[in-house]
Amino acid sequence: MQICVNLGAMKLWFILGVFFLGTAVLGIVLPLLPTTPLVLLSAGCFAKSSPKTYNWLLESDQFGPVIKNWEANRCIPRRAKTIALSMIILVGGSSVLFFVPLGWPKFAALALLAWGVWYVWRIPTCAS
Repeated sequence: MQICVNLGAMKLWFILGVFFLGTAVLGIVLPLLPTTPLVLLSAGCFAKSSPKTYNWLLESDQFGPVIKNWEANRCIPRRAKTIALSMIILVGGSSVLFFVPLGWPKFAALALLAWGVWYVWRIPTCAS
């Protein structure tokens, strides 16, 4: 029974890793998606499910340096942080301003945006 549960959890982690990595790849060309946090999420999922895929991700020219830097220093590059904060404020803020109805939905959306800004802001910035 325990083996079945572990295999199911490993499959779930792998599927989540593929989802986050696919979304991160879209984030390379779409300014609305934060690539760096999604790559880090996918790496965490692959680390729990597939050492082979995790090592492949670590060795990739595109994503490997970001993951290695995070694992070594627990920080994100200034450029990634600036882009993430800018997108949250500009895209999220304009969405709330123009498309979210007044009342509790607007308040809830603003609270989520504020939490996102706080969360990204508190992550240490890598020294250049």
